[in-house]
Amino acid sequence: MIDKGQWRQFGQDTGVTPNSVSMVIAATIYSMVIGALFRIMDDCCSLMSLSAKRVHIITWNVGSAMPPDDVTSLLGLNVGDGNTDMYIIGLQEVNSMINKRLKDVLFTDQWSEVCMDALSPFGYVLVTSQRMQGMLLLVFAKYFHLPFLRGIQTQTTRTGLGGIWGNKGGVSARMNMFGHSICFLNCHLPAHMENSDQRMEDFESILQQQQFEGQAATGVMDHDVVFWFGDLNFRIEDLDMQVVKSAIDNNKLSTLWEKDQLNMAKGSETVLEGFHEGPLKFPPTYKFDVGTDTYDTSGKKRKPAWTDRILWRSRPMAQVSNSMSKRSSLSGLTSGTCVSQHFYRSHMEYTISDHKPVSSIFTLQFPYRVDMPLVTLFVEDEWTEISDAVAKYKAAPNFPRSSWDWIGLYKVGFKHHKDYVGYVWAKQEESDFLRQEHQVIFTEEELPKDSGDFILGYYSNNMSSIVGVTEPFQRVTEMLRPSHTVMPSPSRMRQNQ
Repeated sequence: MIDKGQWRQFGQDTGVTPNSVSMVIAATIYSMVIGALFRIMDDCCSLMSLSAKRVHIITWNVGSAMPPDDVTSLLGLNVGDGNTDMYIIGLQEVNSMINKRLKDVLFTDQWSEVCMDALSPFGYVLVTSQRMQGMLLLVFAKYFHLPFLRGIQTQTTRTGLGGIWGNKGGVSARMNMFGHSICFLNCHLPAHMENSDQRMEDFESILQQQQFEGQAATGVMDHDVVFWFGDLNFRIEDLDMQVVKSAIDNNKLSTLWEKDQLNMAKGSETVLEGFHEGPLKFPPTYKFDVGTDTYDTSGKKRKPAWTDRILWRSRPMAQVSNSMSKRSSLSGLTSGTCVSQHFYRSHMEYTISDHKPVSSIFTLQFPYRVDMPLVTLFVEDEWTEISDAVAKYKAAPNFPRSSWDWIGLYKVGFKHHKDYVGYVWAKQEESDFLRQEHQVIFTEEELPKDSGDFILGYYSNNMSSIVGVTEPFQRVTEMLRPSHTVMPSPSRMRQNQ
């Protein structure tokens, strides 16, 4: 039961007097509701431990450099336990010279290729990407998560030269992950010590301009979880070069934190409310002499700074009521998604740029709101004969099928949804609407020449994503003749209609 003080507080909150006949009943209910909400807040992460997803985020201003030959350590593939579910890679100052940009339009850019080549053997597939001049955002996920990443959209906002030029600004990708909305925002904000206010203005402009269609979370800040990262360009104020370098050399980085412009802004800028960042226990990541671990020795002698950052924010729940939230501190309850950070570090071994890359791993814990794919695909056994090449599938009642949907045959380790070996159209017949289970048959021309492990993926034209996958299965081809027929891609087929 509640004590006398809580009774008085209840009366102030509700206007119910102690003489009211309903006082005891109402106060008891009030006490139970408050207690239950606080128990939910305290126990949410432990209750949701069975539905945890690990997200690895990387930001790097690459200074127009070509990608390194090996990004294994940057991605943590040499020390990882294989439990990372998603990789989010935000790059700034990717080479955007006209001749290079035209080549990237016609073919996949080199940075995307390097990342796909490194991640695809571990089962990661490129979910979406967004490029704006020198800014690039890549989102990868384990292939078996693809059916549960829905409502995928991207946005770009230019802030360079007053919004005309895209050398500065933000690129984002949003999606619903198992029913929870999440947004990844990669930014490159204005440079130089004196432009701290301009950086905040540009960030606010990016948030205002980036709006998504057809979603409950229409703006960046409407999402359950937001990750904000990039070359944010905040500097260390007041302290001179000698003091900053001495703190770095003597590993007294905490003495620099209070003079970091972003840390200072957190206490005064409303737009930063709710954003969290791990402690800056790694040395400032800018500015280095290219090819070295030595801070700038050029004539400019830029003062070291933590320009490259990763922050996150969980959206607060709607307040229960104005009076209740004021006195009960319930506004700390979040949207049902708990975010915990495992590490926050730089990678000093990479020297191709005057910036060092920064990475962080997070665990997102939440109850599944969506745990069934829109399309369930399956094969009955390995494909040894041509007659075995049958795929069966069931579509959810609310799934918006299209005559342009197709089922792709992918070799295990595929890079993206277009990286198929073959495909068949998942065409609709009038009789289909009377059946729960459907099937498609792959002909010899659509089958691979070689044996191996494969999966099937159902691509939805309306949703522009893979909405169903099979478990891996084997394809054995010793008895089959090679085929020389080349099929046009689904996108090319649509163009020809």
